[in-house]
Amino acid sequence: MQKHAALVGIVPRKNLWDVIQNEKWYHIPVESAPKNAGVVEHLGFYFPAVFGDKLKYKVSYYAKVKKVDVVKRICLFPMEPEHKRANSDYYQFHLEQIKALPRPIPSISWRRIVHIPTSYEKLFSAKEINDLYDTSPLEDKMYLEMKERKIWAERQLYVRAGGRNFCLDFGISCNKGKIDVECDGEAYHTLPEALTKDRQRNNQLNSLGWNVLRFSGKEIYRTIWDCFGTIERTIRTLGGVSEVKIFN
Repeated sequence: MQKHAALVGIVPRKNLWDVIQNEKWYHIPVESAPKNAGVVEHLGFYFPAVFGDKLKYKVSYYAKVKKVDVVKRICLFPMEPEHKRANSDYYQFHLEQIKALPRPIPSISWRRIVHIPTSYEKLFSAKEINDLYDTSPLEDKMYLEMKERKIWAERQLYVRAGGRNFCLDFGISCNKGKIDVECDGEAYHTLPEALTKDRQRNNQLNSLGWNVLRFSGKEIYRTIWDCFGTIERTIRTLGGVSEVKIFN
C-alpha cells in the first residue's frame, strides 16, 4: 500500500499559530527540513509548553497541503528585514482547512522534538509521538520489536555531547544509565569516512554516559533476536528501564 507523505511541524510561538490559522501557511528552513518536506501532502502541528495544558506536548491539528513553494524568509516576514536568516530559503506550505485530529498524539515524556517525517496513515493511527516517525524500514522493524518486547524507547532523540548535537535512532533511559541503539544501513555506514565519524560519535556519547549499541541492517533483518539479546542484557546491567524517562 502506497504511503502518503506527511510532516509534523512545531509551532513554537502563539503568533505563528495565528498565522497558520488565519493565513493558511506554515514555514520551515530548507537547510534543516526533513527529506520529504518538498512532497508532503499533509501537515500535523505539535505544540510546546507555551500553549498551556490543553495543547502542550501534543499533535492536535492537521491540514492538507495545497502546494509547497521555496521562498526567502524576507518574503514571508517583510517587517523583519534585519533577521539573521532574512535571505535564507524556506519551504512555504500553503494549507487547506485546519482540522482537529480525532485523537491527539501526545509526547509521553518531555524531550526536544524537531520536525517529524511521517505519513498520513500514521497521523491517524499513532497513539504517541514515537509511533509517528517514518524514517526507514530498518528503524520501523526495530521499533516494532521494541514495542512487542515492551521496551520503552524514544525515536530520533536529540542529545548534546562534546558541544555538538546528535540524533539517536533510539534512546533508552535505564535506572543506572542510558542506551543509544543505532540501526546502520549498509550503504553508508561501511564507508571509511562514515566509520570514522561513527567512532568519534560513539566516543563522545560514551564519555557522557551513553552506552552505544550499533546493529547492521543484515543483523536486524536476519537475526533480530540476537540484537535484542544484547539490548536486553545491557538493560539488565543498567538496572532496568526507568519509569521516569530522563535524557538530560
